[in-house]
Amino acid sequence: MPVDARVVVIPQEAGAGPEVMDVTLPDPCGHEVVVKQYASGVCHSQLHTIHNPRAAPQVLGHESTGEVIAVGDDVTGLAPSDTVMVTWVPKDQASARRRGGPLQLDLGDGRTATSINVFTWATHTIADEMFVVKVPEGIDMEATSIIGCAVITGAGAVLHTAGVKAGDSVAVFGVGGVGLSAVAAANFVGADPIIAVDLSEEKLDFAKRFGATHGVNASHGDPVEEIRALTTDEHRFDIRRQPLRGVDFAFDCIGHQSTMAQIHEATRAGEFGQSRGGTAVLVGVPQRKLELDTMHMFIGERAYISSLGGSCEPAVDFPRFLQWHADGDLDLNALVTQSYPIDGIGQAVDDLENGRIAGRSILVFD
Repeated sequence: MPVDARVVVIPQEAGAGPEVMDVTLPDPCGHEVVVKQYASGVCHSQLHTIHNPRAAPQVLGHESTGEVIAVGDDVTGLAPSDTVMVTWVPKDQASARRRGGPLQLDLGDGRTATSINVFTWATHTIADEMFVVKVPEGIDMEATSIIGCAVITGAGAVLHTAGVKAGDSVAVFGVGGVGLSAVAAANFVGADPIIAVDLSEEKLDFAKRFGATHGVNASHGDPVEEIRALTTDEHRFDIRRQPLRGVDFAFDCIGHQSTMAQIHEATRAGEFGQSRGGTAVLVGVPQRKLELDTMHMFIGERAYISSLGGSCEPAVDFPRFLQWHADGDLDLNALVTQSYPIDGIGQAVDDLENGRIAGRSILVFD
């Protein structure tokens, strides 16, 4: 049967903020799954959709926990009453190789809202099963709702995209929900040092709860020079016979033009004839074109790569991160620092945009 839902919609009109609408979700068909949701993360990347031009109304949100209430005829491995997480990344290779299409939602007033793949700012959602992952019953349905984006993006960038190992030096620029997940993953694998970079002393102190060994306040000076000072190795030398300075891996979890360049500058050169240089990893959604000092890259044999969704496979990685949480290696209860009802979405967006969220905020549905 069709399901009544309350959904956050971003109207097409420029400058329009989020509004909560009552809609009716259709019966699922094919590979579709209807999920009653318990909580959803509020991601910084969704601010870009809110502030950029739109060709149609948008429905947002791409991480949540919930319970399956109906499935289409072609769905396998999911059934009503299953506890699930909704994410924006295809859950396995078989799903990734099946063609899907942009999601469209009839708003009931003559308008149709769209999304690239899922929407989770809603009491109920309908999604292709490729984005719905069955998880064990009895999990914390609020804290774990941020695994589907914040955790996989940050922790996955460290584990999968970069492949950080014990003893590697790491810098993380921007320690919100994604950055803190990266810090926690770096700590889990034994990286040292782990340098958190932000504009807020409060956030830098908070990052130490997740494993950061140092905090660099970028509002007080040049963060690149501070990172180099913290990582100078007098026993290893670059092609110019200068001591190596900089980290093995630097992660930009913001996507600003300045930080995109700084992570490249903060990586070390290679030890001439012995090893390649460090790697800069772009994790945050970029908002500008990037220009790099290519001679800096070439001479130091540095690398610059990007990470989308932490290069994760949710069917494999969700159980891993749930176990981290259960074992105390990833404190999701601490990472979720603010919650709102669905009618508080306007305040949630405003708080996020103005830097009032220390970790990750969520919507909690009745």
